[in-house]
Amino acid sequence: MLSSATLLKSSRLLIRHGRPDDIPAILTYYAENARYLAPFEPLKPSKFYTKQYWEAELMQRLTDTKSEKSLKLFIFPLQEPQLLIGTLNFSNCVRGVFQSCTVGYSLGEAYQGEGYMSEALQTSIKYVFTQMKFHRISANYIPHNQRSGTLLKRLGFVVEGYARDYLYINGQWQDHILTSLINPASKEQAQR
Repeated sequence: MLSSATLLKSSRLLIRHGRPDDIPAILTYYAENARYLAPFEPLKPSKFYTKQYWEAELMQRLTDTKSEKSLKLFIFPLQEPQLLIGTLNFSNCVRGVFQSCTVGYSLGEAYQGEGYMSEALQTSIKYVFTQMKFHRISANYIPHNQRSGTLLKRLGFVVEGYARDYLYINGQWQDHILTSLINPASKEQAQR
């Protein structure tokens, strides 16, 4: 499993767990992007924008990673490793016969259209498939978020269905398009 000291690196990005010294950057990221991200995210608890919330949250994230419940990471530019530009969360991790998780992500408004999320997802999906050995990653998006739909399609995610009133996002139940990506290595192993 990923430890707090381990980094995933791509050509332009560091993708890692948050640390206590990242809390100012985390608070800045969410404050600066609150209006931009609101249509795509659940409502935030009242203490979300506090240092105390994030101190507890970062500890819980490490605990959840160690127990394989989730893998919640932050995205930083390699050239500016203190600047938080996005989030990347693998949650709903289920082992046993399912071997599946769900990915969710966000990218700051100022960093859209630069290929950062595609790069972060490619790097982290490789880790989830090769190191964590998951068979399947699900990703679901609100139908009006075509940018996300296009990104997932480009990464090889396949549409599996349409779920009405699927998640409570931005204060209301929202329909979602359901997609998934299957680990090609697990298919090969099953055929042996």
